[in-house]
Amino acid sequence: MQGLVFSLWLANVLLDTGGQLAFKAAASDERAGDGLARWKYMLARPWIWAGIACYVVEFMVWIAFLSLVPLSKGVLLGSINIVAIMIAGRFLFHERLSPMRVTGILLVAAGVAIVGAGT
Repeated sequence: MQGLVFSLWLANVLLDTGGQLAFKAAASDERAGDGLARWKYMLARPWIWAGIACYVVEFMVWIAFLSLVPLSKGVLLGSINIVAIMIAGRFLFHERLSPMRVTGILLVAAGVAIVGAGT
């Protein structure tokens, strides 16, 4: 069962990160305009739909993951998504990682490692 739990956890991280990145790509398009026109433009682009698809699949994966691990551990293990999203945002969108954010990344990663070691 450990392999299945790990696979579901990894799929959850990848799907959540992919969804967030797709939403960021949709929202960052400078051609989108403002107000209602912006929403119409984004809804016509594939990025928004890719993000929605990632979230729909992630929801199913998350439910399957939580069916195999206690909620308290599952939520803590799921917090690694924050780290993955921040690192991906740095590489794909050139977002700045301040020393405080890097410290946060390290603390979250350490916490997930500690919780994961006990699973």
